[in-house]
Amino acid sequence: MKNRLKVLRAERDWTQADLAGQLDVTRQTVNAIEKGKYDPSLPLAFKIAEVFEMPIEQIFFPAQDDE
Repeated sequence: MKNRLKVLRAERDWTQADLAGQLDVTRQTVNAIEKGKYDPSLPLAFKIAEVFEMPIEQIFFPAQDDE
């Protein structure tokens, strides 16, 4: 799954640690999600959407078949 987390975070001038604190996860978790190495659980995805005040589908989207 792809995501826009890094871009959205940068637009708000938040560090990974800032976002992690709001989500109650580690900075390493935020890093892994941003790099596509970890897909968040559904509850965490909803929490991320709430923090950014936008629908989940504007943050996360399926990876292309050729990737």
